[in-house]
Formats: sequence, C-alpha cells, structure tokens
Amino acid sequence: MPEAIPTQLPDAELQLASLAEQLRPHLTPDTALVGIYSGGAWVAERLKQLLDIREEVGQIDVSFYRDDFAEKGLHPQVRPSHIPFEVEGRPLILVDDVLYTGRTTRAAINELFDYGRPARVELAVLADRGERELPIEPGYCVWEVDLEEGEELILGREESGRLFWKMGRNDRG
Repeated sequence: MPEAIPTQLPDAELQLASLAEQLRPHLTPDTALVGIYSGGAWVAERLKQLLDIREEVGQIDVSFYRDDFAEKGLHPQVRPSHIPFEVEGRPLILVDDVLYTGRTTRAAINELFDYGRPARVELAVLADRGERELPIEPGYCVWEVDLEEGEELILGREESGRLFWKMGRNDRG
C-alpha cells in the first residue's frame, strides 16, 4: 500500500541512482531508452549518464496519441518526437517521471509501434501514483506515492540538469 506523501519530498537525484541500479542488471547491449516529454525525457537522459549508455536516448511527445486529445487539445509546448535508432526487434525501456492513470503510457506505446515492433517494452518511473484507469504497471519504480485529490507531483529541472520534486495543485475537474 502506498504511503502518504511526506512533508519533505525525496531527493530526485538519489531516486535516479536507485532506479539506475534497478535497471543495470537487466540491460543488454541493444537495450534503448525512450523518455516521455518532458519529465520522462529528463529522467531518461540522466539514466543514460548513470548507466553509461552510449546510444542517444529517444524522446517522444504523446500529445497527438492521447485518447483525450479532443477534450484537452494541444499542449502549448508540443515537441517533435525523436527516435534516433531502429525500434524493430529492440528491447526498449520507456521512461517517465510519474505514472498515474496509465493513459500517457498507453499513448507512448501506441506511438512507439508507429516506429516499428520492439522485442519488448518495459516501463521505468521515478514515482507511481497508482489510481490506474488502464492495466499498466511499471517494471521499475522507486517511489509509490499517495496524493490527496487535486495534488500533483511535479518533476523540475535546474539549469545544471539536477532534478527535483515539487508539489502543485490540479484545479481541473
């Protein structure tokens, strides 16, 4: 059962190191990382450094693949997806900062399959909020967090590249 969110948020950099250690024994020479914009892309880039992965990290923006696109519209910071490697037959680790309903993950998997059919796709996240709407679970996770209604967990990035957690409010709905 997830614990209540602490008054002091955990150190995201220590969590990154822990996530890297979870992943390390499962990496193969052809494993590739794909981060979901924006927090997941940041996490994937840091994992690349921590795991000494030489290949460029893929980055995807799932805006056009979301099942609620008609309802939410286009986010003002949409970026082009960039997969700089062959997806076909490769083991992929899809990386995100926070897993919540599973809808972003589903959209990311749909987009990945437009690039080819990977050998497998595993999901790595820093934080899992639970409350899934789809049957999606992370293979790798360092923090199960329980938030109050309307609370958001937001990953921030300093100019130096250091990642940190902050709390926010979701006043939608």
